[in-house]
Amino acid sequence: MYQAEIMALLFVAGDQGIAENDLANLLSIDKSAIRQNLEQLEIKLSHDKASGLKLVRFKDTFKLVTKSEYAEVLTRYFKSGLGTKLSQAALEVLSIVAYKQPITRIEVDDIRGVQSSGSVNTLVARKLIKEHGKKDVPGHPNLYVVTDYFYDYFGIKDIDELPKIEEFSTPEGNIDLFNDPNSNNDQDQAAE
Repeated sequence: MYQAEIMALLFVAGDQGIAENDLANLLSIDKSAIRQNLEQLEIKLSHDKASGLKLVRFKDTFKLVTKSEYAEVLTRYFKSGLGTKLSQAALEVLSIVAYKQPITRIEVDDIRGVQSSGSVNTLVARKLIKEHGKKDVPGHPNLYVVTDYFYDYFGIKDIDELPKIEEFSTPEGNIDLFNDPNSNNDQDQAAE
């Protein structure tokens, strides 16, 4: 009954996956119902020849991963260089992390106005950003910072070498890259 919702949530969660309890809470169903739906989804995906995905459990966390029989085509993809370019969304997320670090994914989402988990996962996989502790708020979300590889990749030694935010402008004047123009929050609140 909830299999499509579970797949959508797990897809968005990416490499982090989602704990069984969190799935139950997000879908407002009890643990036995979530277990039943997870079992059914696991069976469905494993037997579906038209699906390249399977459901796996790591301790109490569930993730969608690619089936091992597609390893060869995935290897060709990564060797082709098609997977080496950063999307516009990933570049946006990377710049936000660089300027506002340490920052949570939810804070990045708030700044961008859209969901950013896919880009965060890509940047972590590319070793341009990394988890750097947990924020001391309910849920204890991961904090992200740029990595040493980020500095090498962009040829800088220090974050201070990045252009100042004030240098970014449009024909209408300076723009505030990291705050929602419709929000009353200042930059300090967004970084908290």
